[in-house]
Amino acid sequence: MASLSFIIGIIGNLISILVFASPIKTFWKVVQKKSTENYKAVPYITTLLSTSLWTFYGLLKPGGLLVATVNGAGTILQLIYVILFIIYAPKDKKIKTAKLVALLDVGFVGAVIVVTLFAMHGSNLRLTFVGIACAGLTIGMYASPLSAMGTVIKTKSVEYMPFLLSFFLFLNGGVWSVYSALVKDIYIGVPNVIGFGLGSAQLILYAIYKKKPASAKSTRDSMEEEEEGSAHLVKKGNIEMSSLNEDEEANSKNWTLNKGKSLTKPGVHRQKSLQKMEKTLSLGPYDLQHYY
Repeated sequence: MASLSFIIGIIGNLISILVFASPIKTFWKVVQKKSTENYKAVPYITTLLSTSLWTFYGLLKPGGLLVATVNGAGTILQLIYVILFIIYAPKDKKIKTAKLVALLDVGFVGAVIVVTLFAMHGSNLRLTFVGIACAGLTIGMYASPLSAMGTVIKTKSVEYMPFLLSFFLFLNGGVWSVYSALVKDIYIGVPNVIGFGLGSAQLILYAIYKKKPASAKSTRDSMEEEEEGSAHLVKKGNIEMSSLNEDEEANSKNWTLNKGKSLTKPGVHRQKSLQKMEKTLSLGPYDLQHYY
């Protein structure tokens, strides 16, 4: 019959696989859009570093098959994510990502493996050295959502802290904490106890602020109403200005007509003099003699 630690380890493997597989949806979008947009490569690079070292630790540790298998699967998934990121990232980000991968996931991991195998003697010393490195990296991985937690407290919204990821990190830390207690492995236990605590804090924040986005929505609605009100005032102002312009044009026309009407008409005597002058100019020499 399988031991309790083995059963807990299997459950831990399943939960860890779900955590490692959570970015699949993100990278599916990256492949479809052929762009990494504003995504960062650092989380995937550091997780690749962590899973690589934990795989090495599981291979060194007697009875560490479950640790080696789950982290081996995580290493493969993280490597795929990093490769896709390098393929679809802009040129400048592509170069920076490649350099970081070469430094951490190749250089650092290679250095740890070489030092462990060739500079250290005895299985206990090797496990201690690699275990401390793995525990430190795992604590860093669990602590990475702290910035998201700070954002939640500031904005009073859980928009930037996905529930499922927080929930699976909580479960992952809890299950591996139980496993570490059963197999008496401090290097697995310490970081996962810390991760369990941080995961619990995230879920508590989610429960407190999960209904707070409504305030943000109301703020956006009020801003939209203000914009609509401004647009209405501008429109109303334009209508009033156009009506004023029309009134001014009408007044101008009326003033012109009234001016034309108010001009002094020539007198009757002046009109007869003008008619006589026109008639005189139209007569020839012969007609002028008879006319006068």
